[in-house]
Amino acid sequence: MTEERAGYRRSAKSPRGEARRRELLDRVADDLGANGLVDFSLRRAARAAGTTHKVLLYHFDGPEDLLTQAVLQLRERRITRAVAASTDGPPDRPLADRVRSMWPGLISEESWVLDQAIGLAMYDAGRYADLARSASQQYLPALLSICPPGWSDDRKHEVAHLILATLRGFLIEYRTSANQPAIKAGFKALLRALDREEAAT
Repeated sequence: MTEERAGYRRSAKSPRGEARRRELLDRVADDLGANGLVDFSLRRAARAAGTTHKVLLYHFDGPEDLLTQAVLQLRERRITRAVAASTDGPPDRPLADRVRSMWPGLISEESWVLDQAIGLAMYDAGRYADLARSASQQYLPALLSICPPGWSDDRKHEVAHLILATLRGFLIEYRTSANQPAIKAGFKALLRALDREEAAT
């Protein structure tokens, strides 16, 4: 890395540079949420952000990095909505009810792009594997937070992984076949299992 380029990167990490980076990322994430991953490019991202591709390359390490960061941003929005729904209500709200309330946020308008991202990670793991790996790292803390506080850490992790894997399956079904009766039936089974797990406390 040249001395000049290194200076640029240090400037990009300054408080002002970080604020500008977040602003650009928000705009690119908004574009992804509206238009999806197909035909994503630095040129399209620059138009959405109201800047040039050179400015984006100043703040991000190439198109893959920008795409990954924008997907992470969209996923964080999705998780925030889902957690807000799950924590609304009395503190002793059953776990099954909390999980049920998360579903509308998981299938909200811009969420289809996140399911596209998982597909992209499976299709081209060499370039986009982090899009899938990072999903668990983002979702698990939220799911752990809604487990009953008296549970052991091991038990919370077991149940959180069960919820995450099952909801991912429902999302694939929702996006690929829109088989609502099948999803509804599967959801009932998941909620019964969570009720039994919580009753065994």
